[in-house]
Amino acid sequence: MTPLSVPPATTRMSSKGQIIIPKPLRTMHHWTAGTELEVIDVGDGLLLRPRVTFPATRLEDVAGCLPHSGPALTDEDIAAALAAGIQEQWRDRD
Repeated sequence: MTPLSVPPATTRMSSKGQIIIPKPLRTMHHWTAGTELEVIDVGDGLLLRPRVTFPATRLEDVAGCLPHSGPALTDEDIAAALAAGIQEQWRDRD
């Protein structure tokens, strides 16, 4: 068995280059009809993974894009707000 506890399966490529992904694997990965998959060549085989619908972004790419009114916050203000938020989340765990 594979590390994901799904027994090995065999499938066959059609004359049109199509294959059927066995149902237990589709179910386990929540892949339904219409799911777009990336096909990546990994040398001795192929890797299938769901296509990311939005490109990955970095904080530097989006920082400052939202409007802000009021004075700029200091590093100390931001640290205090983060600490208060963390304390609030931990209090809610009881």
